[in-house]
Amino acid sequence: MPDAPELARPGAFRVGVRTLELVHANQPDIQKGSGVEMPVYDRPLRVEVWYPAQEKITGTTAEYSDFLGSASDPDRPLTPFTFPGRAARNVAPNTSEGPYPLVIVSHGYLGSRVLMTYLTENLASKGYLVVAIDHTESTHENPGKFTSTLYHRPLDDLFVLNEMDRFNRSGEGHFLSGMVDVSRTALLGYSMGGYGVLNAAGAGFAPGFVGAFSQMTAGSQLLATRSLSDPSYSGTVDPRVKAIVAFAPWGMQRGAWDSEGLKNLRIPTFFIAGSEDDISGYEDGVKAIYEGALNAERYLLTYLNARHNVAPNPPVSPYLEPADYMHYSEPVWDERRINNINQHFVTAFLGIYLKGMEYGKFLDLPVNSLDETWTGYMPRTSIGLEMRHSAP
Repeated sequence: MPDAPELARPGAFRVGVRTLELVHANQPDIQKGSGVEMPVYDRPLRVEVWYPAQEKITGTTAEYSDFLGSASDPDRPLTPFTFPGRAARNVAPNTSEGPYPLVIVSHGYLGSRVLMTYLTENLASKGYLVVAIDHTESTHENPGKFTSTLYHRPLDDLFVLNEMDRFNRSGEGHFLSGMVDVSRTALLGYSMGGYGVLNAAGAGFAPGFVGAFSQMTAGSQLLATRSLSDPSYSGTVDPRVKAIVAFAPWGMQRGAWDSEGLKNLRIPTFFIAGSEDDISGYEDGVKAIYEGALNAERYLLTYLNARHNVAPNPPVSPYLEPADYMHYSEPVWDERRINNINQHFVTAFLGIYLKGMEYGKFLDLPVNSLDETWTGYMPRTSIGLEMRHSAP
């Protein structure tokens, strides 16, 4: 948009995109578990990969596919739709300037890997390798037990990180060979995706939350492995993850974290939330997570008067059924403006912590955006926002 903040604009790279089918073998099949038995299955994960492409590329411009409604809701029948992207499908990668820092993107419940293409394409144009996950049993097309989402989210993120490392090392036979610098990885998640990336990065779940999950799954202690009470948990916090971005992370109001769990988060974290979030909560939700993560360098960008939908692409049409429209829409803010602001601040944050860029001036801001025009903004355009910053 003409009034977009400075860092929202696309970067210098052309962008390619490909779809990959991954399989996480021998995972607990919570969807089919019953009683005290927990079968295992090979968990499929479809991912979309955006990457810097060669300068002279010829390829079909991407058209992304998603669904409205839900396969489990008879009142909102599953309805496919498509929308255009800006990346080119299956074109040759730009290997001459890689490897590139890795960004792994996790959608909400229910959602999809193409929920935030405005951001994934934008980051790839700036020299990042971006991978967004379709979390099995957590999409419109494939909804499942909520307990499956609770357990698998952080593990999906970490598995995809390992797969990107494997592809990077696989030799000339894979298009990602030599393209991925997994030592500079960021995890980015929205809603349930935010819940997952926080846990993957060190915010161990509270004992009370684990106990509630155990009751929901007939005695299964699976989620206990993602708690500080399990000695193995700390060893799963991957040192390759250097930063996380959490849009409206779910869970604090439901007891997912206590003070000890939040203090175990030590990775630089950028939170983004609406002050009137009615799904994840604000004062006792996202802001409480921010305040409790005492050992992390952290930021909190707040959209004043916004609700939960501070991350998705804009609604595909103003003529949708109300429930489908509101799944994507923010009732107060223009979604395109939110998208541009997100592009700006995520670019600044990842630029600092993954690339060592001198972007501190874009984050070193007065709390209230009306006190003075924020750096990177046109006069009169930094309005309705707050930025908090706390050091360990």
